[in-house]
Amino acid sequence: MQWIIFMLLLFISSMEMLTQNRWKKQASAGLLENCTGCVLCSEDNGCITCHQRLFLLIWRDGIRQYGMCVHTCPPGYFGVRGLEVNRCTKCRSPSCESCFSRDFCMKCKDKFYLYKGQCFRQCPPGTAAQPGTRECQETCEPGPWSEWSACTHESRTCGCKWGVGTRVR
Repeated sequence: MQWIIFMLLLFISSMEMLTQNRWKKQASAGLLENCTGCVLCSEDNGCITCHQRLFLLIWRDGIRQYGMCVHTCPPGYFGVRGLEVNRCTKCRSPSCESCFSRDFCMKCKDKFYLYKGQCFRQCPPGTAAQPGTRECQETCEPGPWSEWSACTHESRTCGCKWGVGTRVR
């Protein structure tokens, strides 16, 4: 009886290995349409594992999800390199076109303004929109100049010929 169970387990294990090798061969040969760059691919879900230099992009279509190996992440995503898998992760803000991390936006979609890594419909108070860049910059009015400091040269007061005098505003 034990001999039969052992043979059955051995047969099941070898079938699983053959199935995995078949998927790997199909993925590397490009036989499956959505498996370019995959190490391991599923006929139903696309890429499961990518080559080391590529990012795994997973997107949803209804309740299904699909994987694809890409060199760079698309707009609205950023790349996260990991020990086992490099992934494309979606930016948290829906108004962000490209981001550096989940919460830090680098470029906003049209009709939004970028300020300190966040996207706003209007620039916050105390800031103004920069033409062409769609970024908010803090407004600053320069104050009056201070009086000139004493003329100094090598930390000694020198009169006015070869020293340095400063003023600030």
